[in-house]
Amino acid sequence: MSTPKLVSDFYKHIWNAGDRSAVGRLLSKEFLFRGSLGTESRGHLPFWTYVCDIRSALAEYHCEIIECVSESDRAFLKMRFSGRHVGVFRGHPPTGLPVHWHGAALFRFDHERIVELWVLGDLATLDQMLRANAAAPSA
Repeated sequence: MSTPKLVSDFYKHIWNAGDRSAVGRLLSKEFLFRGSLGTESRGHLPFWTYVCDIRSALAEYHCEIIECVSESDRAFLKMRFSGRHVGVFRGHPPTGLPVHWHGAALFRFDHERIVELWVLGDLATLDQMLRANAAAPSA
């Protein structure tokens, strides 16, 4: 089953490119978001602030869709998230080193817009990588 265009555009434009104008095109005004990092928000501005916080801590931030199952008004994805740790992230000071982790995302759509998104990430593995990077000798 293929990934819905709305979902691929969401990651391509908002997360991977940091294009704020895509928020209004792709998300409903009452967009409900629950992120794996513990953030819950409703609406465009709080979500965009979250996107900016992540992208400023992780340069070259990238979301990769590994697999997608979709039916009717829902899509469920297996994901890989990655970036280079350049700002404080999850309480860890920047190392300049790459990090990555896996997760899953559940989307709900209504009238060509995303109305809800829940993301679950493997934070244990992410935190383990952040600790290991912090302990690594500097180059």
